[in-house]
Amino acid sequence: MNRFMQIFLTILLAAPLAIQAAPPTGGAAANALLIQLRPDGSFKVWHGAGASLLPSDEIYDLEASARPEGGDIQPTTLGRAQAFETKQGVVIELPDAQSDKRLLLDRDPCGGLKVWHDEGTTRLPDDVLTELVLTALPDGGARIKIGENVVRGYTVERGVIAVIWKPSRRTPRPEAKP
Repeated sequence: MNRFMQIFLTILLAAPLAIQAAPPTGGAAANALLIQLRPDGSFKVWHGAGASLLPSDEIYDLEASARPEGGDIQPTTLGRAQAFETKQGVVIELPDAQSDKRLLLDRDPCGGLKVWHDEGTTRLPDDVLTELVLTALPDGGARIKIGENVVRGYTVERGVIAVIWKPSRRTPRPEAKP
């Protein structure tokens, strides 16, 4: 198969996945969370955005060095870093960072890389996390209203992705005049 066909098939297969993971039309995604169930029944929440931003080349180098016992300690723009291969994926530890000291690397079915952050600004109560996990489906679970925002859970290989967005307000249609 030539390179053009490989790229075409990748795009063709990735489009439905991207559409499924996108929030419904009418609002922009405000945030995404990855929710994982811990052995003790509590939740580990990874954030789609965080303070620790590493350049792509440093992330790829760390990912390649990951071992279950920990790869070589490498210098990065955020100080020392070490990558661990875990059941959840590759975890990068950043002991010199002021906050957001752990990153989870997640590859999608097409090879794209998503970096999840240990710390972020979005906080959901445990009852909402539980409802998201219990109602999540591959095509999206029940919509849960939280204040002015809406959240919906999607099951993925690594847990449940919660997509949070603020729906746009619908303007009423003008009444037809007789």
